[in-house]
This record gives sequence, C-alpha cells and structure tokens, in this order.
Amino acid sequence: MPAVSVSSVPAPGSHAPGSTASLRAANQRRVIAALQTAGSRLPVTQADIARTTRLAPATVSNIVRELAGAGLVETTGGSGRRGTEVRISRRAGLVAAVDFGHRHLRVAVGDLAGSMLLEQRLPLDHDHDHTVGLGLAAGTLDHLLETLGAARGDVLGVGLGLPAPVGQDGVVIGSSILPGWIGVHASAVARERLDRPVFVDNDANLCALAEHRLGAGVGHSCMAYIKASSGVGAGLVIDGRLFHGGAGTAGEIGHLTFDETGPICRCGSRGCLEAYTSVGMLQDMLRSQHPDATIGELVDAARAGDLSVRRAFDDVGSRLGWGAAILANLINPSCLVIGGDMAQAGDLLLDAVRDGVRRHALSPVSAAMTVAVSALGERSAIHGALLLALDRTDLALPAAS
Repeated sequence: MPAVSVSSVPAPGSHAPGSTASLRAANQRRVIAALQTAGSRLPVTQADIARTTRLAPATVSNIVRELAGAGLVETTGGSGRRGTEVRISRRAGLVAAVDFGHRHLRVAVGDLAGSMLLEQRLPLDHDHDHTVGLGLAAGTLDHLLETLGAARGDVLGVGLGLPAPVGQDGVVIGSSILPGWIGVHASAVARERLDRPVFVDNDANLCALAEHRLGAGVGHSCMAYIKASSGVGAGLVIDGRLFHGGAGTAGEIGHLTFDETGPICRCGSRGCLEAYTSVGMLQDMLRSQHPDATIGELVDAARAGDLSVRRAFDDVGSRLGWGAAILANLINPSCLVIGGDMAQAGDLLLDAVRDGVRRHALSPVSAAMTVAVSALGERSAIHGALLLALDRTDLALPAAS
C-alpha cells in the first residue's frame, strides 16, 4: 500500500525556523516523503528522489547517507550514487491501525513505507464496553507483532477509527452506534491501554482519507465519502485535506432532517436521512419477506430479480442521492464515493443515488461530480487508520553529520 509523508512540521522545541538545522530536517522529511509516496511499488533511486523533491543530487546523497546511518533507510546496488536504490528500513519502526466497526474489530500492522504487513478481523458485540474492545485490540496487536518478530515498543504510532463523532478534544460524542464508547476520551484511554501514541478519528473520515489517497478519490482535491452501513456519515476532503469542522464533527450527514414527522432516529430527532438509508432500516423494511437476511443476501436477491428488494435499494439510493445533493451544493466536490455495507449493492444503489443527485443538486454541481463506489471496500477504514498513523508519526531524524 503506498503511503503519504510524515508530518513536515518540526517538533516543538526543535530547530529555529530558517536555521541550517531546520532546513536540513525539512529536507530529510522531503526525502522520506518521496520514499513513502512511492511505497513498495517500484525501486526508488537517488535520482528519482532528486527529481521528486527538486533537491540537488549531492544534497540527496548526503541526506540518504545520514538517514542510512541512523537506520531509517537502506540502500542497495545501482550504477553510481544516483542509481543507488533507497527504501525505508524495517528497523525504522512500525505503525498500527485499529478499526472498530458496529460488530467487528480489525487490527493491522504496517511499516513506515506504507505497506500493510499483517491484518486480522474479529467479531465484536455492538454494545461492548470500551475497555473490552481495547483489551481485544491490544491482544490482537501483540499477536500480530509476535508473528512479525516485533514488540509493542517497535510501534511508533497507532491510528484508531470509531463509528462515532469524535470531538476535537478526543471525546466520543453521543448518538454513537457504539454505546460503550459515549463520553469516553478515546485517544487517552487507548494510549493508556496500548502504551503507544494513539490518534483517533471518525471512521468515515478515515475512509475518505484512504479513498482520496489510494482509492476512488485519487486525483480529486475536493471529494466526499458517504458511508451507509449501520449508521450513515460522511468524510470530507477539501483542498486535499480532511475537513473536521469547528468542533471536529463535520460530515454527520446521516442526521439531516427530511421529515419532521418521520421515524425516530437514534439521535432523538425524527425523519433523519439515516432513518431511511441504514442497513438496519433496509432489513426491517424487508423482514416479512426476507426474515433475518444479511445485506449480502438481500443484494443477491435483488440481483436475482426480486422486485421488492430492488425497489427497496432504489428507495435507499434516492434518499442518499438527495442527501448527497445537499452536501454537493454546499462544498461542490468533484467526486462522491459511496461506501459501507450498503455499497455492496453496486449500481443497484448507485443508479438511484446518481438520479437523486441530478434531481436535487444544482445542474453545474451535479454535472461536475462523478459518483463512484468505494475502491477499497470494507477495508477503507483500516487503510485510513494506517495512513493517519503515518501522517501523525514524527520520526526521530538524525543530526547533520
């Protein structure tokens, strides 16, 4: 998996802005960023790094030598210094990702080049206490690390995703579909349990991050991701960056009100978008004909020609399209990505979403926006959590030699 750069902002108390040492540290980060952007797809030579970073070849050579001496990169063969191949060393450390879903837990370990090394998915009760969930995450992480011959201390940072609004202070806000996490300072308790730096975000935001960097949103500086699953939420990328809003809870599209006399939503309001478009609502609508059917079974029935199920997906898609149109009129994204369990329906859902967007968005807005299904599927959030850890992890860079 290709990755993104670590933060280019110097750590507090580091070199003074504009100093030689500060410039050297910035250039070291540029070299590491070039390696992370390439990931493990192709060999990267010092000449490639010079072209990407626009640094002088001699500067790149010196920086690579310093990073290699610190164990952050490894070099191999090649014709001359410029042909020397460079990659981030496994010895530089690892990052981890934890994704809590409505009824699952997914844990992964990756290297600093952005490659996902191991991953495990486990079932989880939706009403679990956060201490139980974090205990299971810690045990799973240790198992994966042991398999890799590594230890908890090798992990430099952990990205953690939750299907819940998370405030800027790190506290999980009410109306979460994980009741055992409401009011919990997620980053603090996770940091204490995992004994590593932990960075927390809403799962829809992490899905948006992953799709923007690696999936259906690549090449779009302004995009929206809508996750339609047990809950409904959106992640927003504006000018190439995740947008969190003033309180950190931007994207709660599932709680747009469409009918004040409609069904009561878990947030306490009536007629919310989520009350018409979640997986649970779809299952309830079709329960008399397909009792206890999973979303996958309902998709299969629709594709086999079941008219009632096809109509249900059409209704859900039309509502999602209406909500997406409101969002599109506000931020004018060039790409809308639909993900979550409901996206398993593919064009059975997306055709209606596109029609809803055309009906309710301004014509120039809808004409400029592509609508696509998630390219990363159910693994969007775990990829996003790993990217979050990579983004937020600040490496200990060597001093100039």
